[in-house]
Amino acid sequence: MHILIENKNLISAVHTAARFAERRSATLPALASILILASDEGVKMRSTNLEAGIDLKVPASVKAPGAVAVPATLLQQVASSLSPEGSTTLEQAGDVLTMTVGGSKLSLKTTPYEDFPSIPFPENPTHRLILPAATLRGVLAAIASCASTSTIRPELASILFSMARDSVTLVATDSFRLAEKKIPVSVSTTSGAFLIPAKNALEIAQALPEEDIIISFDEHQCAFITNTLILVSRLTNATYPDYRQIIPKESVVEATVLRKDFETALKRTSIFADAFQKVRLSFDPKKKELVLSARNQDLGESTETVSAQLSGEAAQMSFNYRYLAAIFALTGAESLTFSVAGVGRPLIIRGAGDASLLYLVSPMNQ
Repeated sequence: MHILIENKNLISAVHTAARFAERRSATLPALASILILASDEGVKMRSTNLEAGIDLKVPASVKAPGAVAVPATLLQQVASSLSPEGSTTLEQAGDVLTMTVGGSKLSLKTTPYEDFPSIPFPENPTHRLILPAATLRGVLAAIASCASTSTIRPELASILFSMARDSVTLVATDSFRLAEKKIPVSVSTTSGAFLIPAKNALEIAQALPEEDIIISFDEHQCAFITNTLILVSRLTNATYPDYRQIIPKESVVEATVLRKDFETALKRTSIFADAFQKVRLSFDPKKKELVLSARNQDLGESTETVSAQLSGEAAQMSFNYRYLAAIFALTGAESLTFSVAGVGRPLIIRGAGDASLLYLVSPMNQ
């Protein structure tokens, strides 16, 4: 193999591909490697950890075709040392890949590329939809943070993609809070659903280029496809809980506050949260106020009053402040609405005027 590649393209491709290489694979070195393929069709980089994988096209000039697998960590360290200006020559001889950069020559030990596993793509996918990368990237990153970090219940450590004719709905929950985000689609699609592990979704979100994304899936895999890459993830083989059963249909108090006021008050109040990270919300319709309070025996206490549009009955509930703060990543709305169904019932937070988002938080014991 002999290729010539601009440094900026090499750096970007290596860092993107390295995301999907196995970071702890002593038993199968190929999984901890990036496979570089050069052919008449151009240059590709591939990597996989058997949970997710990438097939990435890289702009480069092919002098001689070939294939080589290089440890991802090593290749990433070398790429990080390069200047974005200039170009690099990669030449393979035996089990050594020689990189020539200006007056420098580096010899990298390779791994047997024959051991590199094939990346499973969806076979005969019956479902597909198209979404803008910027939209998908932001929603995936925000929603994934609401999924469970435990693998005891794999369905809760996953994101639900549910497709309807004119929209796709993404849902994540860890059983303490739940986020549902609907994205309209310009091209109608058939109904269907799949579960993707949240950790895979995060890596995929950070690897997406600025292009429209075609999403396709079958029973076992889903793929995110652009003109320059294919990202693949295995699907979670489980049934997602019927989360709509826990969404309150009525409320006893409604409140609307300015986002910046609530964010400032919550940030200050959380300083005094106890070991359980508890913050109390008090809704006072008579005074038109939302009061945030916290008490820590070792640090002191705090009370913050936020002006609000309020209707309904007075109510007090306590929440983990981190769960309340998650709303700021989920919506950019200037105002937030709170719907309280009653003591011990979940709190629903939305962005004012944002009907696409529903964020539900379970209260803590008083």
